[in-house]
Amino acid sequence: MKVAILDGYNINPGDLSWDPLAKLCDLVCYDRTSDEQIIRRSRDMDGIYVSQCVITGEIMDALPRLRYIGVTATGYDHVDIAAAKAHGIAVTNNPAYSTEAVAQHAFALILELTNHVGSYHRSVLQGDWYDSPDFCYMRESISLLDGKSLGIVGYGHIGRRVARIAEAFGMTVNIYSRDPEAARKSDILTLHCPLNSENHGLINRDFIAGMKDGAILINTARGGLIQTDDVLEALHSGKLAGAGIDVLETEPPVRPHPLIGAPNCIVTPHIAWMPRETRQKVVDVSAANLASYIEGGTLNRII
Repeated sequence: MKVAILDGYNINPGDLSWDPLAKLCDLVCYDRTSDEQIIRRSRDMDGIYVSQCVITGEIMDALPRLRYIGVTATGYDHVDIAAAKAHGIAVTNNPAYSTEAVAQHAFALILELTNHVGSYHRSVLQGDWYDSPDFCYMRESISLLDGKSLGIVGYGHIGRRVARIAEAFGMTVNIYSRDPEAARKSDILTLHCPLNSENHGLINRDFIAGMKDGAILINTARGGLIQTDDVLEALHSGKLAGAGIDVLETEPPVRPHPLIGAPNCIVTPHIAWMPRETRQKVVDVSAANLASYIEGGTLNRII
């Protein structure tokens, strides 16, 4: 098979090897591929791998040789599945590869908002500890997680992993899908659900009004789950004491984004899934998926 990786940079910026895939096929790898380049780069390919490239039915029409699309992520909404089925193109994905990584990052955001490690470090670098009259000093108030409550919206693989970590911290876990009062009862609310037409903009002014005063919001799921202006308003008013955001509706964001620089809001650039070990898993599973396809198997087949 001739196979092209169309947007491999985020998976492998140079610290991994594509050898597990290269051993199975005649492989070409591109760091990035624009919409205008997709057809030209894929025309002679039996298979392509995509992370963010949008593969429409029109593109498939222009690629009669294409028989396999490997998605190097869990979500595959950027591939027209109905069109792929009509064209007889197999599609595979990488399910649940980032569970531990995203759960870890969710707590990294929580701990930064409760312990302010980065802020205190910058303060020490600025000389504030040298000048302190006491052995310690307080800039931001530090909060204890033990005894607090964590609300989880989306109780799949990641949500369950987050729940176990929360319990290890001594937190009470409220599962939104089982308890409609979870938002009202939770000191911290964390989002781990897929984005769909029913929950787009779920975290809006009305939802926030039903949350506990001074709660913290964490989003490592999808940017479209929140109404940005409503979250910004709640941060300014103090209704939300803080927010930890790893995903935005448009990525990269358009300057200036309201939440970047907002009070008590930490924004990271969609990196929750990115530990080296996790990206290695993507390479290995992608290779296993292709090997299965070549042998007539159905490992991680969507269609």
